[in-house]
Amino acid sequence: MEESFFSVYLLPWIIKILTAVAIAAAGYFIAKAGAPWLNRLLSRTGLDRMLVGFIVALARTAFLLFVAIAALSQLGLDTTSLVALIAGAGIAVGLALKDSLGNFAAGVMILLFRPFKAGDFIITSGLMGTVNEIGIFHTRMNTPDNVELIVPNGQLYSAAISNYSVRDTRRLDLAVGIDYGDDIARAKDLIMEVFEQDDRVLKEPAPVILVDQFGASSVDLIVRPWVRAADMPVIKSDLQQQIKETFDANGITIPFPQLVVSETRNEEEAPKAQSS
Repeated sequence: MEESFFSVYLLPWIIKILTAVAIAAAGYFIAKAGAPWLNRLLSRTGLDRMLVGFIVALARTAFLLFVAIAALSQLGLDTTSLVALIAGAGIAVGLALKDSLGNFAAGVMILLFRPFKAGDFIITSGLMGTVNEIGIFHTRMNTPDNVELIVPNGQLYSAAISNYSVRDTRRLDLAVGIDYGDDIARAKDLIMEVFEQDDRVLKEPAPVILVDQFGASSVDLIVRPWVRAADMPVIKSDLQQQIKETFDANGITIPFPQLVVSETRNEEEAPKAQSS
């Protein structure tokens, strides 16, 4: 009687419990050993370290959840309702965190496709600054006046991004006006002399100087030298100063707008003014 009760009722439950415990233990150790392996594997692909850590944590959590459902099913529990409950909870959380999930998705895309990286100077959505850190939900930037900006990734990824740090060289656009009475060819030669004396101006691509338009008080030139991107913050001011000083030393005038007022007199009023 006792053997029959044990074999009929207790033994199957003991086997189910041991099987469930074995599945849970095996799953735990597989997850513990597999997480470092997956981390090393993803690190070799060149993905961002933060994104790698997030993927590993997400994969580990999903695997452990699968193991838990498998272990519970061994105990005879109906896991269908549990799976439905988890799915429903996931949908509810997704709707509640719609904006956060959008920023998360944008952060993953930024880390995968790398439109910019830490240390790049970018302009986007009316904001400009140097990227300090790219997070899963937000990106931290420093403005030129050293103010920290925390920008949602969704705002960054959905807007056009101007990255000023990708290329090693940049074209500098300068506007220079000369007087109508000055020699245009002479002015161009003087500007080229300034470029030749400054090592920061690249020889290739060669600088270009063009006549842009005939302004109200000057002949406007477009001056386009190529420089290293690292020299951009200061070289524009330096070149403009050197061009001005060179023009002054060689008699080339940079005109400024002037207002000329002329007075006309009525012929009948002129004699009266003379007799008085």
